[in-house]
Amino acid sequence: MKKTLIIIGVIVVLVVLYGFGTYNSLVTLNVGADTQWKQVEARYQLRFDLIPNLVESAKGVMKQEQAVFTAIADARTHYAGATTPDQKAAAASQVESALGRLLVITENYPQLKSSETVQALMVSLEGTENRISVERMRFNESVQAYNLKVMRIPSSIIASIFGFSQRQYFNAAAGAENAPQVKF
Repeated sequence: MKKTLIIIGVIVVLVVLYGFGTYNSLVTLNVGADTQWKQVEARYQLRFDLIPNLVESAKGVMKQEQAVFTAIADARTHYAGATTPDQKAAAASQVESALGRLLVITENYPQLKSSETVQALMVSLEGTENRISVERMRFNESVQAYNLKVMRIPSSIIASIFGFSQRQYFNAAAGAENAPQVKF
């Protein structure tokens, strides 16, 4: 009888320890995904810091195509007002669309492409776009690790007890696969 109680006690302790370990790993993965999303936002902010300089440089070289500049400003405003990752991703897609139109404009205006300021800003923006892509990928990898932990048995039991649910991946906006053709 005493041996049975000891075995039951050991099993209970192991289950409790497993529960603590699983809970802590879920918290760690969830916070990791939040942190990675902050990295995506930091790269978006870098992009948004570069855009006004690019726009002002382009405006200095050409006075037309005001609609593109307005679209970029509007997209930045939508991003600033967004509160959720999905809203921010949608606003960032608006920026990408407007930037694509700006890149096409620079292709059509040789004097704009030859401006050293515009060239330097375009290179900075290109680098930023690449970093955004990398950070989005890392965010999705973080979400994948978290979601797998939430879905797999037996950690899914702990996840459901403590209210952990699957997170949304970063998804490109509809039409994002149709990038403008730009040749420099």
